[in-house]
Amino acid sequence: MEKNKQIKYGLIMFLRGAKIFTLLISFLFLTGFIPIFSLLGPSFTALTSGNIYKASAQLIIDQSIKKTTGKNSLMHVKNEFDKKKNKDEFNKELRLLVEKRIKMTRKKLKLDNIIQ
Repeated sequence: MEKNKQIKYGLIMFLRGAKIFTLLISFLFLTGFIPIFSLLGPSFTALTSGNIYKASAQLIIDQSIKKTTGKNSLMHVKNEFDKKKNKDEFNKELRLLVEKRIKMTRKKLKLDNIIQ
């Protein structure tokens, strides 16, 4: 009789856990409310290093970056790299334009023979 109660209790607990798990998963996929990607980084850090303080700091920093910029840390870093790339491309185009103008001016002034 005692064994039947234990089996029945185990089955009830399993069904409760499955119900909670199903609700959480459906909430995650149907609403997109839980920021799963911002939780993956710190949880990975906690699992691999075992350092809960480091994982907590990472989560807090990610949340503060999201509050100030409106983007997660990965998107923020990507945008900063894109800005630098655009600036480098602009500088290259500007340099080519200036060199072209210098050559045109030298031709007009007939200064091709002068080395500067």
